[in-house]
Amino acid sequence: MAPLPSGTFKNARLILADEIVDGSVHFDKGLISGIDAGTSATPAEDFEGDFLLPGLVELHTDHLESHYHPRPLVFWNPMAALQSHDAQVAASGITTVFDALRLGSDPDDKGDLGEHAEVLLGAIKTARADGRLRAEHFVHLRCELSASDALSHFETFHGAEPVKLASLMDHTPGQRQFVTMDLYYAYYQGKTGRSDAEMERFIEARLEDQRRYAGRNRRGIVDMGKSAGLALASHDDATAEHIEEARADGIAIAEFPTTADAAAAARDAGLAILMGAPNVVRGRSHSGNISAAELARQEHLDVLSSDYVPFSLMQAACALPKAAENISLPEAVAKVSRNPAKAAGLEDRGEIAVGKRADFARVTLIDGMPVIRAVWRQGQRVI
Repeated sequence: MAPLPSGTFKNARLILADEIVDGSVHFDKGLISGIDAGTSATPAEDFEGDFLLPGLVELHTDHLESHYHPRPLVFWNPMAALQSHDAQVAASGITTVFDALRLGSDPDDKGDLGEHAEVLLGAIKTARADGRLRAEHFVHLRCELSASDALSHFETFHGAEPVKLASLMDHTPGQRQFVTMDLYYAYYQGKTGRSDAEMERFIEARLEDQRRYAGRNRRGIVDMGKSAGLALASHDDATAEHIEEARADGIAIAEFPTTADAAAAARDAGLAILMGAPNVVRGRSHSGNISAAELARQEHLDVLSSDYVPFSLMQAACALPKAAENISLPEAVAKVSRNPAKAAGLEDRGEIAVGKRADFARVTLIDGMPVIRAVWRQGQRVI
């Protein structure tokens, strides 16, 4: 492996933890070695006043699965899908990404989801070993608790080297993401084209699956995940009771709380609160739930995730200070860099600070929209 690069960037607007500084940053063998205000006398790459951000850290993206399964009945070559996903992720300023793989099959899935998870996990492991990837890729296991095979899938995959995070999901009708049946009908009938009678049969089957499997699966996944040292997240919490259950299970992240009450309870319980960057960009949730900007105004937002549009992470960081006037640009950037890194237990990155990894994005704003000029991972330019 070639030595990691060293170098200097000058005439940059450095977005640090608590302030923006016009200055220079030095890195040596892939780590930040110095930060100076003003110009640099040493040979350096001139940023001409552009922003320098820490490389973004993405904890929850379904984007890889959309490249692998882009159309009904179409499954793409897994390595090609991964490399396409990786290129878009890196071009969005993301230098660390947790690729979400769903565990737990449902009646709409074609075949056993575990087989697809195995294919994608194998591609990620091979690509990491071969040095094919621009961003650093880890794996986030999204576990559907009401699925009969979720626990067996988790047992198979949770100990794999790239797996660092697992989330507990329950998309049973009438709760969490879809707290009213009207929302559930609107989403799933629009997605599947089922008739009302077909929806009634589908819903009754999902409720029965939850009664049979959710409790057992939750206990087993929490126990195995904690034993493996994984960070754990609770998905779509809607009530204080959901948060209390998460706290009792030692869960660290509240992913996409759907109500202000759940977010407030998560803050009181000390969970990191994660919301979708598309929610910030669009100004609302696609499921009709709480606005991420509103949670930011209430200081109940720690982490943003691109979810299904990689570029939304950088876009939301730049838009959030206008959507929530109490949030400064450095605070917004922390929600897509330092805070997610900390929540995932990655203390070596996510901030422009001496000793941290030289993961950077060079950004300028044109009409308020971020334009990503270049991206570096451990000092090596990847975009």
